[in-house]
Amino acid sequence: MHKTRVIIADDHEIVRQGLKNLLEAEDCEVCAEYSTGREAVEGVVKLRPDVAVIDISMPDLNGVEATQQISRQVPETKIVVLTMHDSEELARRVLEAGARGYVLKSDAVRDLSNAVKSVVKGKPFFSGKISDMLLRGYLEGSRKTELESIPTLTPREREVVQLLAEGKSSKEVASILGTSPATVETQRAKIMQKLDLHSVTDLVRYAIRNHIIEA
Repeated sequence: MHKTRVIIADDHEIVRQGLKNLLEAEDCEVCAEYSTGREAVEGVVKLRPDVAVIDISMPDLNGVEATQQISRQVPETKIVVLTMHDSEELARRVLEAGARGYVLKSDAVRDLSNAVKSVVKGKPFFSGKISDMLLRGYLEGSRKTELESIPTLTPREREVVQLLAEGKSSKEVASILGTSPATVETQRAKIMQKLDLHSVTDLVRYAIRNHIIEA
């Protein structure tokens, strides 16, 4: 019988080990573990697993951006997002990015293996609380959120925001993204103007408020 091949991405080793134990007890094969979103994207492209379990809050590239890149590059890999945030807004964002499962870390013991089994069969899975929130939001109709009133950033601009908000220099960002420091400086200026931000502190606050980095 074919075992479901899974990769796990979370920046805490103890969490990865716990998730691995949970999944292997349910006849899954954990073929790799990663601590950043960027590593996870590269790993999925290389290994082509059935499912990627992705934490939202990771350094270098957060779970939303990693989900978007995996969905674009390896659409056959199903994505289950794991997070501590029971946020309807965040759930909508990861669904738009391509995830098909959304599991709260507090519910992982009960829900994670069921989520993996469900998405492999082509069925979405949400932790109970998130499912209720999404249904309530649908029934109440779409509502304007703070995010919708802010100009939309491109995926690359969101990557730059995360790296700068994490305290990396333009030179370091350029090295990670394979571009030049001058290009990063141009992107930074464009982002600041687009979002009407006036300092690095403003940029960090924006990144925290929009779940690009953790506080």
